[in-house]
Amino acid sequence: GPDSDFEYSTQSYTGYEPTSMRAIRARYHPLEQAKGRIDQLKSLGHDVDKVEYIIMGGTFMSLPEDYKNWFIANLHNALSGHATDDVDESVRFSEQSQTKCIGITIETRPDYCLKPHLSQMLRYGCTRLEIGVQSIYEDVARDTNRGHTVKAVTESFQLAKDSGFKVVAHMMPDLPNVGMERDLEQFKEYFENPAFRTDGLKIYPTLVIRGTGLYELWRTGRYKNYAPVALVDLIARILALVPPWTRIYRVQRDIPMPLVTSGVEHGNLRELALNRMKDLGIECRDVRTREVGIVDIHNKVRPEEVELIRRDYVANDGWETFLSYEDTQQDILIGLLRLRKCSSATFRPELTITPTSIIRELHVYGSVVPMHNRDPTKFQHQGFGTLLMEEAERIAKEEHGSKKISVISGVGVRKYYAKLGYHLDG
Repeated sequence: GPDSDFEYSTQSYTGYEPTSMRAIRARYHPLEQAKGRIDQLKSLGHDVDKVEYIIMGGTFMSLPEDYKNWFIANLHNALSGHATDDVDESVRFSEQSQTKCIGITIETRPDYCLKPHLSQMLRYGCTRLEIGVQSIYEDVARDTNRGHTVKAVTESFQLAKDSGFKVVAHMMPDLPNVGMERDLEQFKEYFENPAFRTDGLKIYPTLVIRGTGLYELWRTGRYKNYAPVALVDLIARILALVPPWTRIYRVQRDIPMPLVTSGVEHGNLRELALNRMKDLGIECRDVRTREVGIVDIHNKVRPEEVELIRRDYVANDGWETFLSYEDTQQDILIGLLRLRKCSSATFRPELTITPTSIIRELHVYGSVVPMHNRDPTKFQHQGFGTLLMEEAERIAKEEHGSKKISVISGVGVRKYYAKLGYHLDG
C-alpha cells in the first residue's frame, strides 16, 4: 500500500523475515542468495549435498520470460559452479553437480498455473507448486480481490497433479465476513471434497499490518480478528480434520511479531494448537506430525515394527494411492510415495501417448544422509525408497492397467531413478 513500511521487500513479505533479509543482503540476486545460504549452512556443520529451492515473494510465473529463465539458470549454476544464462544448459550441469538439487518449489496463483506455465516449470526442474487459494468461498474471493474464481482453483489443482506436481495450497482463516463456524466448514469441505484435497497446506491466519487495506478496516472498527484463545481452538479443530496423506507445512506466516498490529499474538501457534488437541484428547495425524525425525525429536520414540500401508482416495478426477512405511502401533511415518492414475484432462504428451501412471512424490524421512552413504541408525538410504517404488510399479501395471510409469524428479535425483531403470522423457 502507499503507506507501507516495506518498500524494498517482495510481494507478501515485509523484508524483516530471515529469508527476506538474506535476499536483500544479496540484492535479490539468485546466485548470491543460494551460494550465501549454502556457505552459511556448511559453516554450521550441515551436510549440504542435497538442496531444495523454494521461490517465494509473489507470483514468479507472472514475471517476464527473460528474467525467469535467468533466475532459474542461476539457481542451478550456484550448485554446479557452471556459468550460463541458458536454462537447459544449467539444468544439464546441475544434474552432474556434487550438490544435488532434489526439487524446486514455485509459489504461484491459479491463473498462473495453466498449461503453458506448468510445461515451463517442468523444464525448470520444478517438482512442487504452492498455490495461493486463501478461501474456497466465492464471496470471500471476490471481497478480498483475489482476481480469480474458486473453479479456477480446482482446475489448476487438476492440471498440476496431472502433470506430476505435488500441490500445496495457502489458506487464510479469519478473513473479513467469514466467522468461526464458516471457517471450520470450509476446511471440512477442503479435505472431504475431491475437487480440492491437496498434498499439503499452509495455514496463514489473517494478520493486520500497517499500510494495507485491511489495516484501514481494522482501524475504523469494521474488522476484528479472532481472540487469541479462539484462534488456537480453531487451528486445533482444523488440524484434527487433516487426513494422514496431507502435510501441514506451516501454521502462520514467518512475519516478526512486532510488525503485526492485530492477529496472531504468539510465534508458536502450531505448538499451542497441538497442546490444545492433547487437552481435548484428539490427535493430529498429518504427515509432518508423524514423520520419524519429528517424533524422535519431540517424544524420543523410534519405530520398531515397520509395515507397508496403503491408502487410496480420489482427487481432481484422478485415482490417488498414498503408500507409506509406518510403525502403526506408535503412528510413526518413515517414508511415503504418491502414485496417481491421471484424469482424462492430462495434457502432457509423455503422459497421454500410452496409458501412464505417475509418481508425484517419493520421500524417506529422518536426518539427511549424504547421497552415497549409509547410516544404520538413520532411515534414508536403507532401501525403503526402492520398496515403495516396486509396490507403485506393481499397482500401476496390475490395477491401473498402465503400460508406462513416469516419475517427477528433482534435477539432481535423476541419476537415482536411472539406477532403477528410468530415463528422461519430455
